[in-house]
Amino acid sequence: MKCFYYFKEKSRNRRQRSAPELKEQENLQCSGAERVAKSSCSSASPRGIPELYEEKGHNLRVFSFTELKRATNDFSRVLKIGEGGFGSVFKGSIKPVDGNGDSVLVAIKRLNKDALQGHKQWLTEVQFLGVVEHPNLVKLIGYCALDGERGIQRLLVYEYMPNRSLEFHLFNKAYDPLPWKTRLEIALGAAQGLSYLHQELEVQVIYRDFKSSNVLLDENFKPKLSDFGLAREGPVAGDTHVSTAVMGTYGYAAPDYIETGHLTAKSDVWSFGVVLYEILTGRRSMERNRPKSEQKLLEWLKQYPPDSKKFDMIIDQRLEGQYSIHGTRKIAKLADHCLRRSAKDRPTMSQVVERLKQIIEDSDEEEQHAAEKSIEVSENDDPVEDEEKSNESGSSELWRKRMEHLAKLGEHVESASRRRFMILQRANVSS
Repeated sequence: MKCFYYFKEKSRNRRQRSAPELKEQENLQCSGAERVAKSSCSSASPRGIPELYEEKGHNLRVFSFTELKRATNDFSRVLKIGEGGFGSVFKGSIKPVDGNGDSVLVAIKRLNKDALQGHKQWLTEVQFLGVVEHPNLVKLIGYCALDGERGIQRLLVYEYMPNRSLEFHLFNKAYDPLPWKTRLEIALGAAQGLSYLHQELEVQVIYRDFKSSNVLLDENFKPKLSDFGLAREGPVAGDTHVSTAVMGTYGYAAPDYIETGHLTAKSDVWSFGVVLYEILTGRRSMERNRPKSEQKLLEWLKQYPPDSKKFDMIIDQRLEGQYSIHGTRKIAKLADHCLRRSAKDRPTMSQVVERLKQIIEDSDEEEQHAAEKSIEVSENDDPVEDEEKSNESGSSELWRKRMEHLAKLGEHVESASRRRFMILQRANVSS
């Protein structure tokens, strides 16, 4: 594809570039058969991502390769915190632009030199993350683009997310499970990030690779979407979709997108539904090591509809019952809504956000009501009644103890009455 020639031509200069030259890339991206339908690159759109980047991209910091080598101790394996087809991610420490003040922890993504597709995705990330800004999207601090004697270097510098990813906490059994309420808050934050991309920007952005490993967590477990290498601009007004090569991750991509190559914001909604079920079950969308009938999460779930008596069998056992059964059913129904076969029948992400807020509010009220009821019961019940309620199967034994207790109370009352009678008798005799 022509977009790769962009890097080949620039590499002849063999120098450190101060910024990606995006206008050339804009024309290359809009050429070819990759988009059959009109897209945001069309003249019908007032401004696309490249134009918006020209306006906002100056906020990004340009790093030298030497700076980033120093920040990662020459890309030490000890500091490697992630790896994928694109390359590796390292934890690093950088100084402020003016050199004064404390160093800041960052995550530095270094693309493999031979990953040709990675060059295009690198530029896509610079463009999109240079434009978007939201509490639930990871912040891109800057980048490095070096065409040196030893080849092309492409690096990105992000804010550091100390609690890694949602995937890590859902499926890594060596760590404590995420509490139910935390899972709901992570789902809500991720939904808000997608809603912002779909509906709150000058141009619609389709994320195209929503999955649990791309939901990063900060020190307070607040979620932020990362990795915008596959993001695309949505269709312009009057068009229903963008036609593009099918890309993403197996198990998360919407079936209508896979079958037709028609990309819409509802493709992200499907992926969100898959992740909701991962949050509910503690299972990956695809697990080859399980029995064949359980390998595909969505296929396995068909046996346990939200309103069935056996629905609770799918809930992540690591939660150990610490969740609202009503809340889990509501989440499953919302996930099913996102996973409807027809894209037009799926909700928008803004509708998903509102539904999640309501579920969280209902769960909080349910939890508060249960706590108040527990306090009321503990204040009003005597020890014997508590014992009776704790084990109904032993009712005869409890009844016997109850009778003995009452008999003792009766004896106490009778003894007190007898003493009062004797006192009165003595008083009458002496008078």
